[in-house]
Amino acid sequence: MVMFPIRCFSCGNVISEVYEEYISRLKDGEKPDEILDDLGIKKYCCRRMFISHRVDKDGRELFDDIMEY
Repeated sequence: MVMFPIRCFSCGNVISEVYEEYISRLKDGEKPDEILDDLGIKKYCCRRMFISHRVDKDGRELFDDIMEY
């Protein structure tokens, strides 16, 4: 289950449509800033949504850790 927001909290742009590609490229070792540039995420508020969303190297999110309890 993914708990990534569908829209940016500040400007309301839809950002969830590129989330899966962002995560897969992040796992491949690409830099987050380059991925977001390629995906067309230019606004600081939208970029913050991706950068602040915690995902470890195995692709597990904070939500996955919480669901164990």
